[in-house]
Amino acid sequence: MIIDLLEKYDVPTPRYTSYPTVPYWDFPADHEAAWKESVIERFIAENGELCIYIHLPFCENLCTFCACTKRITKNHKVEEPYIEALLKEWNMYLAFLPGKPVIREIHLGGGTPSFFRPELLVQLINGITGPASVHANPEFSIEVHPNYTTEKHLQELAALGFNRISIGVQDLDPAVQYAINRIQSFEVTRDVVDWARKYDYKSVNIDLVYGLPHQTVKSIEFSMSHILSLKPDRLAFYSYAHVPWKSKVQRRYTESDLPPAREKWKMFTRGKEIVEAAGMASIGMDHFALLDDALFDATKNGKLHRNFMGYTTTQSKLLIGLGASSISDSWNAFAQNEKTVEAYEEKIRGGSWPLVNGHCLNEEDQVIRKNILDLMCRHETLLADELLEPAFVENALQKLRLLEADGLVQIEDRKIQITSRGHFFMRNICAAIDARLWRNKMESDTFSRAI
Repeated sequence: MIIDLLEKYDVPTPRYTSYPTVPYWDFPADHEAAWKESVIERFIAENGELCIYIHLPFCENLCTFCACTKRITKNHKVEEPYIEALLKEWNMYLAFLPGKPVIREIHLGGGTPSFFRPELLVQLINGITGPASVHANPEFSIEVHPNYTTEKHLQELAALGFNRISIGVQDLDPAVQYAINRIQSFEVTRDVVDWARKYDYKSVNIDLVYGLPHQTVKSIEFSMSHILSLKPDRLAFYSYAHVPWKSKVQRRYTESDLPPAREKWKMFTRGKEIVEAAGMASIGMDHFALLDDALFDATKNGKLHRNFMGYTTTQSKLLIGLGASSISDSWNAFAQNEKTVEAYEEKIRGGSWPLVNGHCLNEEDQVIRKNILDLMCRHETLLADELLEPAFVENALQKLRLLEADGLVQIEDRKIQITSRGHFFMRNICAAIDARLWRNKMESDTFSRAI
């Protein structure tokens, strides 16, 4: 029966890193003013507390599976102008914030953040934290590619308060690594983990991906056994998103090189089985954590949160994104920066806001956003039908009843609970209550497949 469900639900579906999802954002002409007003309102509501995401897009090597915004170059002269632009953008926020910000979280994402020299990362973080206060219990984290990370990177960042690290691996099978153009040995990954332990990073996360070209259940077992020998605190096990119309480098291989939905399901279930046997608990949609990790505690206590940086223990509803293509979130509005480095830096140098996209959430958006967040983090939600369009609620319930018939959810009045089987189909379940998708279904070449 599960095979039938895989074929039935393996359709283009949003990944729900936001609601509304980016294709449905409406970027109004006055969005800059509306965005600032929204930030001020949320800043006051959060007593000045905020999180910061900094996008560092440069990579020396092109990984063909990656659909992130990146710039491939070996020219490290790009480092200093980009750091200067980031600090200028931060100062633009400081100029209108009604008080001194309290930084709860900083995340350096990419690209490859460790592309930058350690001393420039130090300059960046000091420039961010200097005019602000740092929360008493901060979470400072960085994503790293082991091939381009040195011990000095981790040492310098630890001295600045960095305490979490996320290490990209994806897969250790040589055939898969060749296909995705990411040749990375287990030994260099082990070195980075050892350095993180040496400098007292309290949480080490490792990213793996299933559904990659030429990947098999055996390669998943091979990668999992090696990675779990490093005893990470957290493990992210992502489904590969094949979007060649968006990320043209994914055309290096074809659909025939990718495992079909039934094989992806076998990879995920086998990987999950191995990880849980090693003492880690399933978190949200695609994460695992040790039972003494803060992410597990947040899940157990109903305090797990999800934003553009992924699953997090922090509850701050103000996220400031700095850098090219980065996305900011004030809970009732989104704002995205210019996607190319050149356009971003040009606007910053000219003293203008680099916004190129955004959305102000209406009441319905905010209600459904909470519903989807509840499903993603707590696996249940309550449809507030009095705040939603009756025709939409009726349609949503019809879809949910079909999902219930397939054993993916349980419905009691307006309460929706995801079953253990339904965890693998979480994106499909969220899509059932997506009012924007209901009103205006996008072309197939917009979202990756659900499975």
